Amino acid sequence: MINILIVGAGRGGTAMLRAFQDLAKVRIVGIVDINPHAPGLALARELGVITGEKYQDYLNDSVDVVIEATGDGQINRKIAELLPKGTTLVPGAIASLMMHLLLEKEELIDQLTVSRQELQVVLNSTHDAMIAINAEGIITLYNAAAQRLTGGEAEEMIGKLASEVVPNSRLHVVLQTGEPELNQLQNFRNTRIITNRVPVLDSNGKVVGAVAVFRDITEVQQLAEEVTNLKEIQELLQAIINSTQDAISVVDTEGRGIMINPAYTRLTGLSEQEIIGKPADADIAEGDSMHMKVLHTRKPVRGVSMKLGPKSKEVLVNVAPIEVDGSLKGSVGIIHDISEIKKLTEELKQAKQLIRKLEAKYTFDDIIGTSNEMIMAIEQAHKAAQTPATVLLRGESGTGKELFAHAIHNDSERKYNQFIRVNCAAISESLLESELFGYEEGAFTGAKRGGKKGFFEEASGGTIFLDEIGELSMSMQAKILRVLQEKEILRVGGAKAVIVDARVIAATNVNLERAIQQGAFREDLYYRLNVLPIIIPPLRYRKEDLEAIANRLIQKYNQEYGRSVERISSRTLSKIKDYPWPGNVRELENAIGRAMINMKFPETVIEQHHLILPGEVPERKAVGGTATDRENVLGDLPASFLDGQVRALDDVVGEAERQHIERVLAKTKGNKTEAAKLLGIAVRSLYYKLDKYGIQ
Repeated sequence: MINILIVGAGRGGTAMLRAFQDLAKVRIVGIVDINPHAPGLALARELGVITGEKYQDYLNDSVDVVIEATGDGQINRKIAELLPKGTTLVPGAIASLMMHLLLEKEELIDQLTVSRQELQVVLNSTHDAMIAINAEGIITLYNAAAQRLTGGEAEEMIGKLASEVVPNSRLHVVLQTGEPELNQLQNFRNTRIITNRVPVLDSNGKVVGAVAVFRDITEVQQLAEEVTNLKEIQELLQAIINSTQDAISVVDTEGRGIMINPAYTRLTGLSEQEIIGKPADADIAEGDSMHMKVLHTRKPVRGVSMKLGPKSKEVLVNVAPIEVDGSLKGSVGIIHDISEIKKLTEELKQAKQLIRKLEAKYTFDDIIGTSNEMIMAIEQAHKAAQTPATVLLRGESGTGKELFAHAIHNDSERKYNQFIRVNCAAISESLLESELFGYEEGAFTGAKRGGKKGFFEEASGGTIFLDEIGELSMSMQAKILRVLQEKEILRVGGAKAVIVDARVIAATNVNLERAIQQGAFREDLYYRLNVLPIIIPPLRYRKEDLEAIANRLIQKYNQEYGRSVERISSRTLSKIKDYPWPGNVRELENAIGRAMINMKFPETVIEQHHLILPGEVPERKAVGGTATDRENVLGDLPASFLDGQVRALDDVVGEAERQHIERVLAKTKGNKTEAAKLLGIAVRSLYYKLDKYGIQ
């Protein structure tokens, strides 16, 4: 028995549930969907299948196969991360193919049902009376015309021996001899009828039944009168063909055109003079003649793409043979214009490519936090996402302000539009204005021909995230204020304002109130930014989240480093909780990453000796005296010097500079502005050094 969990209860998931429910060796252990009104959930409840909203609750060792029927790549990746060993995940692409096949199966079944109903209607609508028997001589078909002609009811006749209930019946004779009896005249009650009786043979030529088709001869006489009106009927048929909107092309047995309708001319641009009497490929601009293929194989073809006419019109053709009394008379083709469909498909493809290029890759599911402060921040962010108002994210460096910005964008109505991230402190003052607002052609030396859009224009309709906004100069602050007030920008070198519709999310770790008092930040800009302030708490105030964040980081680095670390030991976790984490989550990321690098490949648990926190010096072999003596003597020399090896002077100076920057950042709790002041360098110089030494 194969246990299957279906994730997604939309149309495709419903089709899979219905299909798998009938298989003896398959058991559906559950179907889940976040939409409680999904059609698959209602069907599952009728079938007694377990339903739910969270697939995580059902991922256990008893599940053999998980079918992801949502088509959402992110859900597919999350399921893959949680998948138990031995369980197979059928991803969205394969599930989509399965859904397509299942839905096509349902459509074919529906078509078969309709066809059977149509056949029954046809049999009951025909003027010819029909009676059929099986190999035992029992009646299996008794149509409406037979009921009218014989006076018997189908309900009474079906299931009985024809030789007993049908007067003058010879079907049992045909069944025994296997020989047909054609065009037989005989008296039946007060009328004369003409009858054709034929045996029914299986694929091996064995007689498995017999069918009689008969009618009152008076109807034949009426039919002869109707033949005289054949011209009128032909004209009517021609009018019907000419009025249809589907393009029709008919050729004879030699493949020469014998008829086209006006819709064909409108579609291809070819007239009757260019088609009638011409070879079947006269209208083809690209592709092979399906008429000739059908005439050769006597089998229909469907859904063939080709190009027709002088304008190479892209079409889809269905062609079928025309047979009369078993004799091939030609073929008929129905042509559909697919150029518009292809255009829409291309636009959809471009839209999907655009969506894939969007830079906002995090959602609220990626934010981990159960502390009161964090829950409050997440709730505020959820509310902010539902409005177009400006959001100001405040918190220490490394607390996850950018993560919140991504999540707010992805939870808003603008999620399908562009997300632009700008680090205001990392771009030089001379370039920042042209990057933010763009420039016109010839605005300065080196300007691109035709000018260039700025970040605000690129983000129009979407979101622009201004990180480290507290580091902007006063002049740039005034220009940002204009964008927030007027919803327009002025390109460098331009004279005409450009309207932009970009939702602004700003972030800073600077104390803006103090900066206003010191004259370093505009008060009017502060009030424009502070519409929806969200305070993101530092990691030291929510230490109950440390274990969950650390476990998520282990999963992340397992994938990046190709490791198989499972958990953190309880003693190591206590050590993590005792540390104040001035660098917040970013510092925790570095610590966990270093610990996993320090581990040997067979090790699966992070122990205390793997985790080296800032300020700790790993144990080293003494080169003279104790380690404590050496540290007292050498003081703050870089650790690489203490191992006794001779190093290049640039390497020693660089490592000393890196360690000193890390100590200063720890002292300022990650505040880069204060760190730059203590170091006596510009903020931009500090960012350069952080990038140079790989300090997060």
